[in-house]
Amino acid sequence: MSDPHGNRLPHERGFHISWDQIHRDSRALAWRLDGHGPDNGAWKAVVAITRGGMAPAMIVSRELDIRTVDTISVKSYHHQAQGQAEVLKAPDAALMGDGTGILIVDDLVDSGKTLELVREMYPKAHFATVYAKPKGRPMVDTFITEVSQDTWIFFPWDMALQYVEPYRGTD
Repeated sequence: MSDPHGNRLPHERGFHISWDQIHRDSRALAWRLDGHGPDNGAWKAVVAITRGGMAPAMIVSRELDIRTVDTISVKSYHHQAQGQAEVLKAPDAALMGDGTGILIVDDLVDSGKTLELVREMYPKAHFATVYAKPKGRPMVDTFITEVSQDTWIFFPWDMALQYVEPYRGTD
């Protein structure tokens, strides 16, 4: 639905994810990963890509009863050429090795630049995201929902509930 000037309404500019939806989709991701680890189907650890991957990683680790959870923090610089990225905080090196048996979890893969950097560090890790856009999809081993490249996803941790005026006004 558009306004008379052909503009999209604010709530139509993106894909709004509720806490319930991210919980359901993260559980679905866990179920898809269950039994697919290299150690008789088990995974050694879950590593969340901060910050968006933290909620899905917590849900995946709970569902799969994985007690070892760590984080990797990556800063992307979109204003620089090629969207350079750097690791601000890496997970425990002894735990990680080449990534064998490690589930690396993020909320979304967009361009794939972040996952490309992390994959170079841990080539044998399994990369899982809840949502995937086409450009970044080749960087992901497992995901739940694909969205178009121009979709903006609004995650529940980025939003607050507020009153919205009716489309046709208040009279």
